[in-house]
Amino acid sequence: MLVYKILRANEWAALQADGELAGSPVDLTDGFVHLSTAEQAEATAARHFAGERDLWLLAMSAEVLGESLRWEPSRGGALFPHLYRALRLAEVSWAKPLSLEQDVHRFPDAWRDPAGA
Repeated sequence: MLVYKILRANEWAALQADGELAGSPVDLTDGFVHLSTAEQAEATAARHFAGERDLWLLAMSAEVLGESLRWEPSRGGALFPHLYRALRLAEVSWAKPLSLEQDVHRFPDAWRDPAGA
């Protein structure tokens, strides 16, 4: 199963340069890296990144993230994946830009986990 992280361009650049990223400002405040499932990612973009340009969608295998990945209740009681350590570049399966068209983020074609996760 894939899980997803939305990063701003400067955060994605820092991850690429340093090989790991402790997270965005909200991640650092909360003490974990906020991730989303395929079903949650678009709502996450709309809620937490409204109107922002230069975003990147990263995909990672939940299995590769291992024991540091925990599923915890968040919005409306839904379980969200939270990573309790830095995100490592080597764990990123792929990264694709999110475009902003008429204030709506457009996710790349065929971005969802092919297993339907």
